[in-house]
Amino acid sequence: MHDISWLEWFGYLASVVVAISLLMGTIVKLRTYNLIGASLFSLYGFLIGALPVAFLNGFIALINIYYLVRIYHRKEYFRVIPLTQPSPYLVAFIDFYKAEIQQFFPNFVSLPADAQINYAVLRNMAVAAVVVGREIEKGTAEIVIDFAVPEYRDLKPGLHIFKHDTSFFTNRGISKLVCTSYSLEHAKYLKRIGFTEEVVNGMTIYYKNLK
Repeated sequence: MHDISWLEWFGYLASVVVAISLLMGTIVKLRTYNLIGASLFSLYGFLIGALPVAFLNGFIALINIYYLVRIYHRKEYFRVIPLTQPSPYLVAFIDFYKAEIQQFFPNFVSLPADAQINYAVLRNMAVAAVVVGREIEKGTAEIVIDFAVPEYRDLKPGLHIFKHDTSFFTNRGISKLVCTSYSLEHAKYLKRIGFTEEVVNGMTIYYKNLK
């Protein structure tokens, strides 16, 4: 009886992981969680002697592995284009995603009048993210918004503009970027793209030196 109860809980766990995978906002997270869930279900099938369940979910796990490998090894084309201020596209983009932007930047109300550092990050010619900043002192820019559309929140747009190719800032004489985080998720993201955490006058800020 104890073994049956343990197996049932294991099956419930596999079901929960598969259900969670369907809630993911990016294809990478969806396939990763689905891979874990399918692997658990496959093992569950073997444990209870249900070979069709085991083999079917094992096959699903292999499919997820195949597509995750393709995603991580796929050569993608990134391009960063400047947006004028005011840019009709940027205004429309901000208006469309305003509620989501405020989840990451709760103090954001509208585009600052002095935000002259505005970029769209294109991924295979589709807009994946926008970056809005302003120069707060000579050589230092504050990132006001760094927002990726849901289907592209896999770090790649941020890594491209903030780590792999920072010339879009340095060509403007910007040697340091600063940003404020209002959530644990955003703070983790900033650290993963190379920002350093620092406490100044009791306030936590994140900065990145570009030179």
